[in-house]
Amino acid sequence: MADTTNEKPSINSVLKESLGNLQNVVSADTANVEKPDNMVVVDYKMVTFSLAGKDYAIDIMKVKEIAKAGRFTYVPNALPFVLGVYNLRGDIIPIIDLRLFFNIDMPEREYDALENMLIVSIGELTFGVVVDEIDKVVGIQKSSINPPHPLFGDINIKYIQGVVEVNNRLYILLDIEKIFGAKADKKSADEAVARMAAAAQAPKKQAAKAAAPAPKEEKVDYSFVVDSLASMRKFTASPLNDKWMQTRYKEWEKERGKDKTQLQSASDADLFLKKFYSPFSGTWWDKAYSDSIFKALPDNTAKQIVVWNPGCGKGPETYSLACVLKKRYPEAKVRIYAHEVDLLSISNAPLLSVPSDVANDWYAPYITKKANGDFTFIPEIRDSILFEYHDCANTNNLPTCDIIFARDVLSFLAESAQQTVITDFYEKLKGNGVAILGQNESLESNPKWSTNTIGTINIFGKK
Repeated sequence: MADTTNEKPSINSVLKESLGNLQNVVSADTANVEKPDNMVVVDYKMVTFSLAGKDYAIDIMKVKEIAKAGRFTYVPNALPFVLGVYNLRGDIIPIIDLRLFFNIDMPEREYDALENMLIVSIGELTFGVVVDEIDKVVGIQKSSINPPHPLFGDINIKYIQGVVEVNNRLYILLDIEKIFGAKADKKSADEAVARMAAAAQAPKKQAAKAAAPAPKEEKVDYSFVVDSLASMRKFTASPLNDKWMQTRYKEWEKERGKDKTQLQSASDADLFLKKFYSPFSGTWWDKAYSDSIFKALPDNTAKQIVVWNPGCGKGPETYSLACVLKKRYPEAKVRIYAHEVDLLSISNAPLLSVPSDVANDWYAPYITKKANGDFTFIPEIRDSILFEYHDCANTNNLPTCDIIFARDVLSFLAESAQQTVITDFYEKLKGNGVAILGQNESLESNPKWSTNTIGTINIFGKK
């Protein structure tokens, strides 16, 4: 077990004083004490720190103290961002590296290297949180905290409580409770807490576990892989992709060995997910795949075909789909609502040039040449697509749709968001409409949807 001696910077005394001062300020404000008009009332204090050169902060009320420590005790099968457990004056606490949690590139750490830690409390749980540098305590007005924006920061917006500017420095205020699951989906939070508790208690229980008789048969548990995929690549295992997850984990176990299935890095997560993605994901389709989509599309004599394409990426898939739709419904006016949360991708998609090898393939009837010699799509194809910045997990005002084309999108949403979007799909899809998801995503477990397989394409309709 690690040494219990902590080197504490003087900011600990500031923390104690700040906690007391903050309570006094709040009490004074509650009592409606008269203050000069030019006095700024500090009713919120935060501990500031840095990660990869950016300024962050958390509510001071969540911080018990700060410490410097190293030589954390390794816990087998812990999540990749858990450095281990640490003996803090007799209390065994898990140590979380926020840099790893947010997938921030960092050099490989040495086992005994001293780390800057914030000791935080969430309910009855205590964690050590490793950061780059701990700065100071900053007092602000709570009303000065601005809401987070999806374009701001390198981390998931759900973990950001807000942003605030102080003395020309912009701080990202983290919601520490959401990071550690206290306010997250109850099932996920309970599972996360249970795993953390198991990790913290592992050293105490190891002897008892060794003495206990081995069970005759134990169900395979790959929840640690599920959590790693969620934290590293925002991939959510759910009934939507459960069949693929079970099959893939068995393959992964054979590839790596039973004792080496833990995902240790983002590269491991990418290797695990490599077989998940649909053919030609994010790129131009070849003729064989375009033909398979053509055959999967239903007959439709409507004068206008409305298509919703969330997760359109940089555009190649949407343009490919537009060409197939033009071929499949030559007399109809096609309207594709292509949505994406990556502002750069969605901004550049309408300007996309077509590589010459693609232009001379099956796309040729839909291609024209610009004055500078670049290939682009004919106006009829370009005008059929409306590229918009939009998160499909939020409500929208789309008309009812004939086709919903959302490959490999839902699995990268939280499970609650998956259900919300699937419900939205059901409400916006016409009675004779079809939904096409990723090749390893399925709505078979949902009683509202029917499933039909045409060639290699699974299509879903309303029952």
